[in-house]
Amino acid sequence: MGRQIVVPFGPQHPVLPEPIHLDLVLEDEVVVEAVPSIGYIHRGLEKLVEKREYTDYIRIAERICGICSFTHSVTYAEAVEKVMGLEVPPRAHYIRTILMEYSRLHSHMLWLGLTADAMGFENLFMNSWRIREAILDDMEMATGGRVIQGLTIVGGLRKDVPDEMLGQMSDNLKALTPQMEELCRIFSHDTSVRHRMRGLGVLTKDEMWELGGVGPTARGSGLALDARTTGYSAYDELGFKPVVETEGDCLARCIVRARELMAAADLVHAAVKKMPDGPVDVGKIKGGPDGDAFVFTEQPRGEVLHYVKGNGSKYLVRHRVRTPTFANIPPLVKMLAGADLADVPVVVLTIDPCIGCMER
Repeated sequence: MGRQIVVPFGPQHPVLPEPIHLDLVLEDEVVVEAVPSIGYIHRGLEKLVEKREYTDYIRIAERICGICSFTHSVTYAEAVEKVMGLEVPPRAHYIRTILMEYSRLHSHMLWLGLTADAMGFENLFMNSWRIREAILDDMEMATGGRVIQGLTIVGGLRKDVPDEMLGQMSDNLKALTPQMEELCRIFSHDTSVRHRMRGLGVLTKDEMWELGGVGPTARGSGLALDARTTGYSAYDELGFKPVVETEGDCLARCIVRARELMAAADLVHAAVKKMPDGPVDVGKIKGGPDGDAFVFTEQPRGEVLHYVKGNGSKYLVRHRVRTPTFANIPPLVKMLAGADLADVPVVVLTIDPCIGCMER
């Protein structure tokens, strides 16, 4: 056995946009063990439920993560609505679903671009982000915000999105589909991408299940785990099926995200086509949540859980969040064991880590 050394990876690294810290135990250039350290940017957001009314706190929940912001707001709202027994109008559910899929599109585009950049594939990086800008333009048109939308409220939506605008969003997405298909083809079959990612960071289906992985990370190992199959919001009416690959390596996780671009677009088209008429909120809400509930939804990175507990007042007693990155850290540690030091950034990127989201 060679001499072992410990090399710190992060919290700043030129490849990664967020501060993740790993102590890498190396033998020569091979990772023997990876020890994660979390809490570097803990913000104490869950504590703020004691100082913000539950109707206002949704703005805090939405800012847990900039990229997954809309899904965080919907998950929090659905948890409070579950406690209070509020029946959200169908139109609000459909619009929420459309914007959650738009969030998935722009998040996956961002990730594909960052992954291309990590491989030195600069023109692929720019092309991914160019398509993402068009997605963000549509989100801004519908909600007024490109990253933080501020549209969700407890009981529905702050405002309606007109049918004409929804139709325009669907048409714009159809026009982008050939570009997304070409992007998927490149990430799936390009020799440079396959050479850099194939056979790297492999986890089998059983290993992924045992370690509790979620989202595209899990689906890349053959686990058809997707919270959308539970039918929350409007997913039970849109014929959704999870995107799954079986190889379990970095390339498989990349292909899952690339294929989910088309799956998300199909869900948007189906939701626009079936869009019901009617109001988008329940009207004035009386009282406060009395009881507790947890709701889980599918963020771009995987399953997120929001737990809320109230005592009937305007302030919640507890709010707890478990994010997909937190669930994917144990699989990441397993993936890194046996990897070369030069491959660590690529392996870390393939779980699509959101450290601010994980640490709240």
